[in-house]
Amino acid sequence: MIRLANMGDLDAIEAVYDKARAFMRGSGNLRQWINGYPQRELLEADIQKGQLFVITEEDAIRAVFAFILGDDPTYAYIEDGQWPNSKPYGTIHRIGTDGTIHGAVKAARDFALQFTDEVRADTHEDNKPMQHTLAKNGFVRCGIIYLEDGAPRIAYQYSKD
Repeated sequence: MIRLANMGDLDAIEAVYDKARAFMRGSGNLRQWINGYPQRELLEADIQKGQLFVITEEDAIRAVFAFILGDDPTYAYIEDGQWPNSKPYGTIHRIGTDGTIHGAVKAARDFALQFTDEVRADTHEDNKPMQHTLAKNGFVRCGIIYLEDGAPRIAYQYSKD
């Protein structure tokens, strides 16, 4: 089940992200989600904006993701490729699981498709498991985008049509 996160979920959400970071490190991704990212303040802001969601199983939070409708400023410039279209889209950010469930990316994608026909996501070049998972779930690699701090990310888009 997917539901909107609330402030009472924060400890459980942080525990999910702790496990996701440990998985990243264990799979050779040492440079993404460093220094405690995503920080509690960012999660609180996402909750206040109504854009942080949790995936639950038997009332336990097993995965978390941000879903944001509308233009993402970091997606305005793309190199080494291009977006397949300029239709309105939503973006899945900061998806992580506690490792006990499978299919979180598909669930988040299907959730997003209730609100838009185009879904974007991005990931670090070292995050091979996420690159594989995005491709497996129909996301197409579009190019390289840059975060606000200048860090590059591989950008993907899923189109419903």
